[in-house]
Amino acid sequence: MNQSSFIKINPADTVVVCLRAFSKGETIDVDGKTITVAQDTPMGHKILIADTAEGVNIIKYGYPIGHAKTDLKAGEWVNENNLKTNLSGTLAYEYHPVNEPLSIPNEGRTFEGYVRANGEVGIRNEIWIVPTVGCVNGIAERLAAQLSAETGGKGVDAIHAWHHNYGCSQLSEDHENTRKVLRDIVLHPNAGGVLVLGLGCENNQPEDFMATLGDYDKDRIRLLVTQKVEGDEVEAGMEILRQLYDQASKDQRQTCPLSCLRVGLKCGGSDGFSGITANPLVGEFSDYLVAQGGTTILTEVPEMFGAETILMNRCETPQLFEQTVKLINDFKEYFLSHGEPVGENPSPGNKAGGISTLEDKALGCTQKCGRAPVSGVLAYGDRIKTNGLNLLSAPGNDLVAATALASAGCQIVLFTTGRGTPFGTFIPTMKVATNSNLFARKPNWIDFNAGKLVEGTSMSDLVREFTDKIIAVASGQRTRNEENGYREISIFKNGVTL
Repeated sequence: MNQSSFIKINPADTVVVCLRAFSKGETIDVDGKTITVAQDTPMGHKILIADTAEGVNIIKYGYPIGHAKTDLKAGEWVNENNLKTNLSGTLAYEYHPVNEPLSIPNEGRTFEGYVRANGEVGIRNEIWIVPTVGCVNGIAERLAAQLSAETGGKGVDAIHAWHHNYGCSQLSEDHENTRKVLRDIVLHPNAGGVLVLGLGCENNQPEDFMATLGDYDKDRIRLLVTQKVEGDEVEAGMEILRQLYDQASKDQRQTCPLSCLRVGLKCGGSDGFSGITANPLVGEFSDYLVAQGGTTILTEVPEMFGAETILMNRCETPQLFEQTVKLINDFKEYFLSHGEPVGENPSPGNKAGGISTLEDKALGCTQKCGRAPVSGVLAYGDRIKTNGLNLLSAPGNDLVAATALASAGCQIVLFTTGRGTPFGTFIPTMKVATNSNLFARKPNWIDFNAGKLVEGTSMSDLVREFTDKIIAVASGQRTRNEENGYREISIFKNGVTL
């Protein structure tokens, strides 16, 4: 990208995005026309470059991002005050397949991972304590702290208890979602040993929960039901954890092809640069990894609204198209069933950063998945079945969506952000800044700077640097959230609590 003061993303666009703040009265030259800026306009925000009548669509990324609320003149600052979403309820869709083959060679690159007994590969070798119910969170945390103190934090990559509030007083789908996500965590290859910690009287009965794991490695996954322990349940848990630790501490990294890498794609605290720098960079990496035989997953279904037809038409089969239609319309029905509109997603931070409607957000958000065909569609709590680009049902909430990506089997989450955020889920959560200012201000949060794309660095050069960084993280280099110890899980809830 060239070093200009604004960027027109697509030739069809009727707005440009400011790469710096503009003052009222300044002029910009666009497509042979000189336009006078009508209001002070912040960096990352949009300036209209064509007179637009009330009700007429405004175009960005080559697609409508909503319509003008009133007659607007070229030069005006376009924001949530004069732009209205076109989104409403569920829609009927038609399948118009677009097959764009990826002309990216397989370079045979590798990373150093932990090959598990079932053939899955982890990028970390950690000891985890997974409560079946929130009632034993305190015991789980005490066990993690005691094992860390005994071992000095050596021998494995980390020791964690994944506390949560659920596992009891839930019904039907809510209850099943909890069981699925906890199952997925227990089976995740980033863990070299797992203690499943139950109470005994919870809805999520420990023995029944263990049956959901299928044919699991009983040397690496153990169960303790605390109500059945005579005496000190902490010491009983420590006996099991010491055994798990002894095994896991002997594990060694092995050279693995990139086809074994599974990467989640997520954004949060987005701004006007998200769809220009960080998300396209992640999209280029996603295409590269898919071309190497690996897997990426895009979620945040509400942030697909307005860009969903692009994804639908990239589905490899009519069956995947129908699954994607269901993915979208089911989430819209979820909004509508709670009396909420489907188009009111952008947060105050999004709007302050230059994102005015959900379509504006979605068209930038979906760039994280590049151009690869859609090879799989997953329900919430499902685990990856197909390599390539997958779509996953989960909300846009950062913690819930990142947990869902990890639960599906991703070993790492790439998280783009323009505003910044410190959090991480139970796998490495690598933060990618959309702008250099954020990268400079929050070096303790951010792992990589995509802002260089508007400062003269080419996409081809930066995607190579980015790929090297991801491979380093997959091979053991810690992300900022790991260094800080900012790690947690969040399970999607959509029901009553008894």
